Amino acid sequence: MTDSRISELRLDHVSRGFGGVTALDGLDLTIRGGEFVALLGPSGCGKSTALNCLAGLLPLSEGSITLDERRIDTVPPEQRGFGMVFQNYALFPHMSVRANIGFGLRMARVAKAEARRRVDEALALVQLEDHAGKFPAQLSGGQQQRVAIARAIVLEPALVLMDEPLSNLDAKLRLEMRTEIKRIHQTLGLTTVYVTHDQEEALSLADRLVLLRQGRVQQVGTPEEVYSEPANRFVAGFMGYRNELELPVTSVTDKTVVLGDLTGTRREDLGEVAVAAIRPEDFTVGDGPNAMEVDVEVVEYQGREQAIQARTAEGGPLHLRAPTRLAPGDRVTVSVPPERVLVFAAESPAAPSGEAA
Repeated sequence: MTDSRISELRLDHVSRGFGGVTALDGLDLTIRGGEFVALLGPSGCGKSTALNCLAGLLPLSEGSITLDERRIDTVPPEQRGFGMVFQNYALFPHMSVRANIGFGLRMARVAKAEARRRVDEALALVQLEDHAGKFPAQLSGGQQQRVAIARAIVLEPALVLMDEPLSNLDAKLRLEMRTEIKRIHQTLGLTTVYVTHDQEEALSLADRLVLLRQGRVQQVGTPEEVYSEPANRFVAGFMGYRNELELPVTSVTDKTVVLGDLTGTRREDLGEVAVAAIRPEDFTVGDGPNAMEVDVEVVEYQGREQAIQARTAEGGPLHLRAPTRLAPGDRVTVSVPPERVLVFAAESPAAPSGEAA
């Protein structure tokens, strides 16, 4: 494939509102050439809106988008030179795999010999050489998605946009295609913006995550940073800190916070009441720091471990994982290291009114 790498893509205070609802509110982001950036968040957070603004499918309410210092938000989508992979594949059912992949090249009037070479390269890259003559209906979901990816990259785009491309696949195919997308990205070094609501998918694929909530950015960072050092209570909850224990603050010493009998690590300024956020997998069954007795209520077998819902002495629910076999009705002691107890202000992070798309 021809090298079509970019140096920098910038979104400066990009906003999108419609009918009095703000779908995207002041997104500032710089994407480096060759970077894989995932826009992550729950349904309605604005991630697809951001992608469609990049693609030119939605106009901006304010702000600008520049590609290598050239403003492009006023450029029609067909002139931006981006490749797009849709959630529903959007393949032409009456065309063969080869014809689907080469459709954009034909529209761009690329010479036949050059088009054939580029289609052959794309087929090899997505490992579909033996299926070039088949039609979409003869392919599995994973194969159809590979065709959609090949159609996007054959154009040798400056930027590849992917809108939840794996959401229609079953669990096994999702894992396989995740690996394929990672392999293709590493092979070509294409700049990629990827929309997903799946935390595991984003963590495994992206160089950086942009976590959105109701149109506003909550945190931008590497997968390791967002996973281990969530910026606020919302990010923590979205990234797997399923337990949120609201407790009065007893004392604060630098980063160490005591909330009743629980000691944790302060992540932001606190009031008289705070929330201790803890991942289920960070609990250990047995005595240790921050030990507490809980009553087991629900046990789910998950192979090497059990997912357990328990109840604390105060009556609050507690989620944990355990390699040892437990049963409903058991009373056990669990513990968790203070550094794995992240303490946030009790108030939810501010967000605009209305719903994002």
